[in-house]
Amino acid sequence: MNMRANNFVRIYDNTVFLLYIITLLGLLAYVMVGWWNAESIYPKVPDEVEQPRPENLVVKDTIEMRFFFDYLKNIQAHLDSTRNYKITEHQLIQHNDWIINRLEATDYYRLMKKGIFEYDPGKLPVFYKGDTIRIPDSLQIIQLQKQMQQTYIDVNIPEFKLRIMRGKKVLHTFPVRVGQNRTRFLDMAGRELDLRTKTGVGKIVRINKNPRYINPVDNHEYLVTRRDDKRVTKLPYIPWIETEINGIRNGQLIHPTTNPRTLGKAYSNGCIGMNEANAWRTYYNAPIDTKVIIRYDLEVKHPEKDSIIKLKNIYSDDYHIPVADAGEEFCCFCMG
Repeated sequence: MNMRANNFVRIYDNTVFLLYIITLLGLLAYVMVGWWNAESIYPKVPDEVEQPRPENLVVKDTIEMRFFFDYLKNIQAHLDSTRNYKITEHQLIQHNDWIINRLEATDYYRLMKKGIFEYDPGKLPVFYKGDTIRIPDSLQIIQLQKQMQQTYIDVNIPEFKLRIMRGKKVLHTFPVRVGQNRTRFLDMAGRELDLRTKTGVGKIVRINKNPRYINPVDNHEYLVTRRDDKRVTKLPYIPWIETEINGIRNGQLIHPTTNPRTLGKAYSNGCIGMNEANAWRTYYNAPIDTKVIIRYDLEVKHPEKDSIIKLKNIYSDDYHIPVADAGEEFCCFCMG
């Protein structure tokens, strides 16, 4: 009787143990299936997106304007070798707006207001030892790309204004000069041309970081310029931007002028001129393929009042054509 009872106890204990093991295996299988489904539904985010790598580059030596673009090339080469995403020059500088501020500060007339005269703009410092350049991570690059895709250039000829737009928002408004209201023989073209700035819709198709300053009227190349204060300096190191309007590349450029007193006038041979500081800001908001709108609207909204401003029809027959002083930068074309 005792033997039968003991055997029953053993069988009962073994059965309980077996059920315990089966239960544990079932729970383990449930957990594994849930983990598998979670991995399938929510795939792991790549490390470069999940954990962006913020980084700063510290400038080791003073970098002058003449070496500025070479220095940026070296930074880009370093970044290309250490990252699996691209950072363009415009993205890097837009992420460090203080650099644009620094470039704007090299404007000849801003420096003269501080009592600083520099004959050679190439010797002006852009970076100083210890300056910190922030490197955008992959998420910030995506945001910068979106912003740049929404940015475009808007020029209203009779208003003498260039606006940098982002969607419907005006980021910046700059005074400009535009083409004269006449035709003229240009030795560079070998024929008489209409000098009025052409209207239409297009884009930025070329950037020249090392332009030659040539007067298209007589093909004379300038290596120095006479400023509004009659002082002579070397020419600025600011890139020139070439536009294509209505599918035509007609040499209509956006570029700096060394004579800002000509702004607000129909003064050029067709180009859109602006002061040096604004030219830097425009350049870093207008990479290749940026949309450009050039219009001729004689009625514009008042910036402060709920009213309409009627502008002078500068391309009418009775508009006064300004005459450039001898030796003054009248309008130069970007070559090579």
